Amino acid sequence: MTDKIMKFTFRTDEEILRKLQFVAQYDARSANRELEVLVKRHIAEFEKEHGKITIS
Repeated sequence: MTDKIMKFTFRTDEEILRKLQFVAQYDARSANRELEVLVKRHIAEFEKEHGKITIS
């Protein structure tokens, strides 16, 4: 795995963004870090059900 930080744009409506920011603040995280945690959790659940994802 690379240590390079990748960037991408996340588009959503205002209500979802505000709720995400609220949850992130509650957990003492930035919205960006909250998204990263959620994505990692989702990938782990996917891999548990379907097997490890290998990227070549």
